[in-house]
Parts: sequence; C-alpha cells; structure tokens
Amino acid sequence: MSDGIITRFAPSPTGFLHIGGARTALFNWLFARGRGGKFLLRIEDTDRERSTPEATAAILQGLSWLGLDWDGEPVSQFARADRHAEVALQLLAEGKAYKCFATQEEIAAFRDAARAEGKSTLYRSPWRDADPADHPDAPFVVRIRAPQDGVTVIRDQVQGDVTIRNDQLDDMVLLRSDGTPVYMLAVVVDDHDMGVTHVIRGDDHLNNAARQMMIYEAMGWDVPVWAHIPLIHGPDGKKLSKRHGALGAQEYQAMGYPAAGMRNYLARLGWSHGDDEFFTDAQARDWFGLDGIGKSPARFDLKKLENLSGQHIAVTDDAALQQELADYRVAAGLPALTSAQSDRLGQALFCLKDRARTLPELLEKGHFSLTERPIEPDEKATKALDSVSRGILNELTPHLQNASWDREALEGVLNAFAAEKDTKFGKLAGPLRAALAGRAVTPSVFDMMLVLGRDETLARLTEAAG
Repeated sequence: MSDGIITRFAPSPTGFLHIGGARTALFNWLFARGRGGKFLLRIEDTDRERSTPEATAAILQGLSWLGLDWDGEPVSQFARADRHAEVALQLLAEGKAYKCFATQEEIAAFRDAARAEGKSTLYRSPWRDADPADHPDAPFVVRIRAPQDGVTVIRDQVQGDVTIRNDQLDDMVLLRSDGTPVYMLAVVVDDHDMGVTHVIRGDDHLNNAARQMMIYEAMGWDVPVWAHIPLIHGPDGKKLSKRHGALGAQEYQAMGYPAAGMRNYLARLGWSHGDDEFFTDAQARDWFGLDGIGKSPARFDLKKLENLSGQHIAVTDDAALQQELADYRVAAGLPALTSAQSDRLGQALFCLKDRARTLPELLEKGHFSLTERPIEPDEKATKALDSVSRGILNELTPHLQNASWDREALEGVLNAFAAEKDTKFGKLAGPLRAALAGRAVTPSVFDMMLVLGRDETLARLTEAAG
C-alpha cells in the first residue's frame, strides 16, 4: 500500500448520478482532499448491454456540478478486461484457482436437490481437486480456491469487525466460460492497480468484501482499508427510491439547489462533526473522517437541504452566484439572461441573497430587476393598484423627481409624503411594490428603487399611475 491516501468512486454508467452515489463520491473526495491524497474515478462499464455513453456523460456532469474534481483521466473497467483475465490465469497457474467444467444445468440441479433436502445450496465443485489429466475437452470457468475452514474478518472503519465463516464462502468464479472476467475480480484488480488505499462505498457491498479479500490474499496484495457506509433512506425510513422524488444530482441542479448547499447537506447525511450543521468546503475537508460516519441509515430531508442551501446562497460571492444562476438556467432549460438583466440582477443581489433558499426563489424575489416595462402585475399586485392607489402614485412621483437618490433621502421623501397624506408608510408600500415589481411580495421598496435608479423608478411609477 502506498504512503499517500488514494480513494476512488466507481459508478456504473447505466443511468444518472444517483444522489446516494453522489454522497459516496463526496465522502471519498473529502477523505482524500483533506489528507493531500488523490481521488480517482473509475467507470465500471462491464455491463455492455446497459452501459451507455450518455450515462457516463451524465455522471461526469453531475460530479462536475458538485465540484468533485478527480485526479487523472477516468478509468474504463471494460478496457482493462485483458488485465483482469491475466490475474485469473496467474492464480490458475499457481494452483490458487482451478478449472471447473460443471455446466449451468448441473449446478442448478445440485441446488434444487439441496433445497429439497433442506441443505445449503452453496455449490462445491467436484473439479476443485480433480486431476488435470481427467479434464475433458469442454468449456470451463476458472474458480478461486476459497478457504474452507476458519473465518474471514472484515476490519471495517464504519461497521467494526465483521466476521464471516469461510465455510459460507463458495469458490467464486473469476473467469466465465467465454474467458471474460467477472465484476468481483475486476474491482479488486482495478483497485490494486490504481493504488487505492481506502475503499469507501455503500454497505450493500459489505458482503462482497469477504469474497474480494480472497483475491487480495491469493495475490499477496495489501487489502485496502474498508469503510462501508449506510445507505440513504427516504423520510418514511425506507430505502431512497423514485417514489421519494428527484434522485439524480443534475435534477437537484435543475431544481435550483446551489452546489455548495448540496455538498454541505450530503456531507451531513450519515456523517457528523459535533453539532455543526452549516460549514464551508474547507471546514468539511479538515473535519471529515471515517470515525464520524454513523452506522444507521440517514434520512433524506428536503427541508434541511433548503435551509442549508439558503445559508450558502447568503454567503456566496456575487460573481460566483451569478455563474451558478447562469448554470442553473441552462440545467433547467431556461433562456439565458440578457446582459442588461444580468447586470441589474447583480446590483440587486445584496437585497436578495439573505432571503432565498433556492436559486428559483432568488430569481423570483429578484423579478423586479429582470422584468421590463410594461410591467405585468400578478393578481395580488393588480388588486393593490386600484384607482385610489394609482392617484397616490401620481401625486408621489413629483416628490421623487428631485430627491437625492440614496436610502436616507428616499426614506425621508416617502415618510414625509405619508405624513402629508395622514397615513403610514406601510399603506404606500403595497402600491409601490406593485408598480415597481408587479408583485405583492418583494424586497424592500427602497432597495428596489436604489437598484432600478431614478429614471427607471419614475418611469414605472408613472406607467402604473396612468
């Protein structure tokens, strides 16, 4: 095992980047990056019927959106099939594996008989100790010689020591009768050749570890550090599935969750650092450790995701937030903002960032900066622009024409006008919101006036009063 930390994420390109896979990738990325190590990517594309280039592209795009950069080029497992077979043939030559000529029909018949007699269906090949001179000229698979007594102990950093009796392990097939390697062999060879020191993956792979350890030990290779993390469950406590809603990382991007908020939330799904809920990427890299991962499944909670997303939007640099908004619009299939809209939205971010939990919510609150005249008020705003209100706006406009365009001066003008009308400023706010934004719920009237500037503000008020 090398001195440096090397982790990997190894998805199968048969669909999008599932949110559970995204969390696995994040844990591997955090563990490696926080220790100056490497984070590698392997595409496990050996299932040729289900693997597609489109799915591979979706996985890469999902990781890129989440900001999980990997070292080097992604490795194709399928492209390494010759290397996997080479290892199996080496074990065969060393007597640590053997040729099995049993047919599928014979194996099925054995298992049927075992079930009928209430015995173990674990297949024990009669070819394990057969004399090579007795081998027929027929198709065969290559099986590893599994230990038949004693125990195998998986020393897992999350689950603790897991002990499996060796008499419960079969002589696993390494090469099929057509000479192609099986997945279990490919994983071990790839992890060894890539120098992977820590295998951090879902606990649905825990039982695989015992079988994979047979290959490590037969080859005399160092066994990596295991860390099998609990799966993510839905709010109902059942394994996360389509019935719980959006599942792909890119779907969450299209729903308008910022990448930083998603990283923060996924990190907290099954891992903790004291009572900390909100943290930066730098803190996550410094704090993350396998000892902080719990043994129980985490529950996916959209409300918590929204809450953390809002906190990240609030602290995101304006330029970075503008870029994230642009990327969101692409992901959601929305038209790009014009340069004028983008500029005005940028000026408005100071009064929007603290009030939005998602990017669509931010854009809705910033509607006043994106819309163009003539303003089309929504239903509530239309009700706020009755004849009395329009008359008030008509009277107010001249008071603003020569005002200094800063918050203190504008507050003075509007408060004085309200006093002149023997009313409270709150009574003016509704018509002003409707006139400036076409919405009943907006940022502060003064914030909108400062963003829009004198000419645009007066033009909108005049238009609404007309």
